[in-house]
Amino acid sequence: MALPKVNRLKNRHDFQTLFREGSRLKSSHLTLRALRMQTIPVKGVVNATRIGISISTKVSKRAVIRNRIKRQLRAAFRSLLPQITPGWSLVAIVQPQAVTSKCDYQQFLQELEQLLTKAEVINGHS
Repeated sequence: MALPKVNRLKNRHDFQTLFREGSRLKSSHLTLRALRMQTIPVKGVVNATRIGISISTKVSKRAVIRNRIKRQLRAAFRSLLPQITPGWSLVAIVQPQAVTSKCDYQQFLQELEQLLTKAEVINGHS
């Protein structure tokens, strides 16, 4: 199951803005880019947190592996979505070590929660 439409970061321009201006936090298998957005309504929802996932072919040449990792990250974001403070743009970038150390859903969930807390996206100031 995918993220709700209002919570998806799809636009190339949005990704570029996030990579250029967003703060960067790293863990052993993930890099998180986070940027606080202005209050612009998206599809009638004000301050919806938008989430994107970036995984390069450097992580794995096989699409099956990249897609499995994306599904695990989407599920982790979905479970953390109620805790996330509204009004953020987020991109999770997968590091090549995620494949070599055989990361699973629990590990992604734990690292993502730590990165979001460190970025003050979870338990942050509204």
